[in-house]
Amino acid sequence: MSKRINLDASLTVIASELRSGGWPLLDYLAALEKRFNEREPNVLAFVPEDGRFLRLQQQAQDLIDKYPNPAERPSLFGIPLGVKDIFQVDGFTTQAGSQLPTDLLQGSEAPSVTALRQAGALILGKTVTTEFAYFGPGPTRNPHNPGHTPGGSSSGSAAAVGAGIAPLTFGTQTIGSVNRPAAFCGAVGYKPTYDRIDKSGVLPLSVSLDHVGLFTNDVAGVELVAGLLCQHWQLVVTEKKPVLGIPEGPYLQRASAEGRKHFRQMCRRLHDAGFIVKSVETMPDFDKIYERHNLIVAAEAARFHEAWFAEHAEKYHPKTAELIQRGQKVTDKQLKKAIAGRAALRETLVQSMDKQGLDLWLSPPAPGAAPAGLDSTGDPVMNLPWTHAGLPTLTLLAGKNKTGLPLGLQLTGRWFGDEAMLSFACQIEPRIKI
Repeated sequence: MSKRINLDASLTVIASELRSGGWPLLDYLAALEKRFNEREPNVLAFVPEDGRFLRLQQQAQDLIDKYPNPAERPSLFGIPLGVKDIFQVDGFTTQAGSQLPTDLLQGSEAPSVTALRQAGALILGKTVTTEFAYFGPGPTRNPHNPGHTPGGSSSGSAAAVGAGIAPLTFGTQTIGSVNRPAAFCGAVGYKPTYDRIDKSGVLPLSVSLDHVGLFTNDVAGVELVAGLLCQHWQLVVTEKKPVLGIPEGPYLQRASAEGRKHFRQMCRRLHDAGFIVKSVETMPDFDKIYERHNLIVAAEAARFHEAWFAEHAEKYHPKTAELIQRGQKVTDKQLKKAIAGRAALRETLVQSMDKQGLDLWLSPPAPGAAPAGLDSTGDPVMNLPWTHAGLPTLTLLAGKNKTGLPLGLQLTGRWFGDEAMLSFACQIEPRIKI
């Protein structure tokens, strides 16, 4: 007799049970289908697909036939994977939340998707994205309150995990499109060191700033999947308590009163748990960093969309059109200078970590909880400098506000220090769950 299936279990538990046969894969998918049909109509995290679970059942049976011996099953055997609809996925049309002719947008499957398929994952479907991963929102709603934004641009991917209808999803981040919606929807969101996960086969917004990331429900799940995706991965396990830095200054002032109050509470909680938490003045030029980052996004979006926009401008969302038009005014010289600023910021932040003996930066993953309304995806400002520097970041679950909306805590690690960041996060995670 099989064990009772727990759809809310951690990714590592689900993966273990599916590999061992403790939860027969077809039974697990039947349970997930029931929940999906109950919750997805209110969340709208996925691009609609006829016969989704019939397809999954057939693909699951093929997987069972391929790996009849549990001892030989790959690490993600049968794990349903949601994929943001700017990734190319064989057998699926890429729409990118856009009204452009779909034949313009197709291409070969993203290597990141192929890697997880080879590890046994099944494609649950494409998840909703804002138009071309910018600010033009799709239909997705926050799973904790449908009147509030799920964030963006990885709105569907974050909401699917937050709603418990997908244990693992792919997203991308160019400003704050993984870490912010993770906080809004109640998921763990991981953005790696820049270019550590192959981003080919993913429609770009800004080639200098785009990162492939992922969502699941705990740090152990992130570790499991990151090891399959990140170049030169070497698992780190450390019992050393990390030294944590608070980036004081104009950056932190961008959080709301609610966001700052919650953040300070989390810092005190970690201090009381025996972690060293230091206040460090940093990024006094944050306004310039902010302007530089947004200049790069606009300029590179304009360059990528140049031909499409010339022919199909009327089909673009007004927010995307404004971005492209702004980017058209940026000269190559201005763009080159702005891109050079990325490395300078990274060096400054890492030097500050060295000087202060920091292992991680702590910060709010968003100004506060998810704002009301669906016309905006919220402000990515709290994620911007870390994305600009290309440093690895992680959003952890950290309770809810008085109205029941999730709040999180953002960790930032060292350049190519993803493994250490996740190891330290395993110590921090249980201390901040409320």
